[in-house]
Amino acid sequence: MDGIVTDVAVGVKRGSDELLSGSVLSSPNSNMSSMVVTANGNDNKKFKSEDKMDGAPSRVLHIRKLPGEVTETEVIALGLPFGKVTNILMLKGKNQAFLELATEEAAITMVNYYSAVTPHLRNQPIYIQYSNHKELKTDNTLNQRAQAVLQAVTAVQATNAPISGTTVSESAVTPAQSPVLRIIIDNMYYPVTLDVLHQIFSKFGAVLKIITFTKNNQFQALLQYGDPVNAQQAKLALDGQNIYNACCTLRIDFSKLVNLNVKYNNDKSRDYTRPDLPSGDGQPALDPAIAAAFAKETSLLAVPGALSPLAIPNAAAAAAAAAAGRVGMPGVSAGGNTVLLVSNLNEEMVTPQSLFTLFGVYGDVQRVKILYNKKDSALIQMADGNQSQLAMSHLNGQKMYGKIIRVTLSKHQTVQLPREGLDDQGLTKDFGNSPLHRFKKPGSKNFQNIFPPSATLHLSNIPPSVAEEDLRTLFANTGGTVKAFKFFQDHKMALLQMSTVEEAIQALIDLHNYNLGENHHLRVSFSKSTI
Repeated sequence: MDGIVTDVAVGVKRGSDELLSGSVLSSPNSNMSSMVVTANGNDNKKFKSEDKMDGAPSRVLHIRKLPGEVTETEVIALGLPFGKVTNILMLKGKNQAFLELATEEAAITMVNYYSAVTPHLRNQPIYIQYSNHKELKTDNTLNQRAQAVLQAVTAVQATNAPISGTTVSESAVTPAQSPVLRIIIDNMYYPVTLDVLHQIFSKFGAVLKIITFTKNNQFQALLQYGDPVNAQQAKLALDGQNIYNACCTLRIDFSKLVNLNVKYNNDKSRDYTRPDLPSGDGQPALDPAIAAAFAKETSLLAVPGALSPLAIPNAAAAAAAAAAGRVGMPGVSAGGNTVLLVSNLNEEMVTPQSLFTLFGVYGDVQRVKILYNKKDSALIQMADGNQSQLAMSHLNGQKMYGKIIRVTLSKHQTVQLPREGLDDQGLTKDFGNSPLHRFKKPGSKNFQNIFPPSATLHLSNIPPSVAEEDLRTLFANTGGTVKAFKFFQDHKMALLQMSTVEEAIQALIDLHNYNLGENHHLRVSFSKSTI
């Protein structure tokens, strides 16, 4: 099984359990332990489905406490953001499953991620751990359904990896759908741009064209892939997911259109195959013929059965990565004001450095100016408009140095540096070349972990010599109380819970980039988990 592996499953009818799934698991300490599992749970007694929590890493993961009606597709979707999924075995009667990833590294990333962020399927928490088995060998004749699900989009992998092994029987794949997806965004509390959509959907194949518009007071988009299979794959993985934390939910359906006619490249529409198109100066991007065809598409999008957001990196990442405008075409800016006005600051305590550290959680701070005549206010310039939106939505109303701060968009376009030779008492600082920017690298893991301020902090880059007690003492010294602490499996990362959000904000300001020795500078960010 080491060659074919698909990122996702498509075209399989949910919920029909009439097929047997059978398997042989190769275990590290036995030649072959065989078993047949039926979909209704008559499990062969030789098979132990309980794996130890602290097992050694394996590319086979054991998933427990699955809701009874969950499908292979939903289980596979848990693994997609972390790499290729190479095999799956559902133990329906035990409400468990085994998922095999292509590499152990992908499995470790997945376990680390979900140990900090409890995954949910159908509004139920589920549990993921390493299996004692190093490989999952399934009997394709008995495990047809799961295999069909897995292989339905094997073709998609052709662009990324050589395909070996069995070919998919035609019947396993649903007839080709349109390469055009229709996307509606619900609960749109933060702006979603064309670049955000491009960033998210590009993970599933080359995006050729995007048209965005507002209809029935909802932000909608049409997005065209080069191949219908990519569209299928994206719909399966992303439908029902949230772009930002707890909002901006994607509702995805196939469009009846098979080709989009884009006339202008601007912030409303884009044809990536034709960079020569004019910007159109605000002309409507929707071609009248498309508008007419679209009006006929009255089919409402089906809301998936209360599938709760997995908060998968793909989706969370969109938040910033996307928006950071790095995907955009030359000449198309990520729009929006980059300068924030922060007021009601504690003027005795606040410094440009403390504002840089806190606002740097949500974007790359370029310049900070504490106002000379009004020292409880400051201007902060972010790298782009999306980062300033993100910082404003997360930090407005939070407590910093005992005062509730107000964050709004400033009318200034940039933060001016003081004239050469003028001493402004260190109130203005240029951070343009700071090595501490979290979002400089496109696709950085930091894009996946942007969360609102919370009492629980995520710590990383911890050297082996530093123990739990050292970190508890360090964080208690910032003036708060450490309520709980938990190392991740590799001891390079940990979760640490302060007693309030305000204490956590203070600790992050004081200790992000703190030198722990051995050339390790502590990285601190907010977490969405509790311990």
